[in-house]
Amino acid sequence: MKTAIYARVSTKDGRQDAENQLRQLRDFAASQGWTIVHEYVDRASGKRGDRDQFQKMFTAASRREFDVLLFWSLDRLSREGTVETLNHLRRLTGYGVNYRSYTEQYLDSTGIFKEAVIGILAAVAKQERIRLSERTIAGLERAKAQGRVGGRPKAADDHKLVQRVQKARSEGKSIRAIATQLEIAPGTVLKLVAESAA
Repeated sequence: MKTAIYARVSTKDGRQDAENQLRQLRDFAASQGWTIVHEYVDRASGKRGDRDQFQKMFTAASRREFDVLLFWSLDRLSREGTVETLNHLRRLTGYGVNYRSYTEQYLDSTGIFKEAVIGILAAVAKQERIRLSERTIAGLERAKAQGRVGGRPKAADDHKLVQRVQKARSEGKSIRAIATQLEIAPGTVLKLVAESAA
């Protein structure tokens, strides 16, 4: 089976080395009789999906250049949160590429528990989305209790607000300063500036 290895360390300053991960992954692939065709190593935070080697790995996966992706642990693959990590695994599956975690034996789409693992991760991702939604609602309710009004200003207030924005801009204030002064979002200020210019 053609295998790609993905390894990641968090820093570029040389204090961490991916060689420990790579050595164990190479040994494991050899023990399975898998042929390593690519090795991808990122020296960057796992909280972002735009890592160079990470993206190259997905491009190769989309071309079916390998059959299975082997990584040391799930947090070496991604630390973007459960939802995004699940999406990465689903993306691999969608390309017809299996995955295997070296340290987490249950995280193995080449084995009999593939569907169970995806089901568990999907349930965890759903709970994470629910918690995020609950936190957003709680934040909006707190803001409302403090007297803040969310959303775009009503049409009746637009003209006065535009005038206040124009006045603040003529005084040389930045978008962020105006937003703070008027207690509105910077994006709203930008939109009002663009509308007044038009």
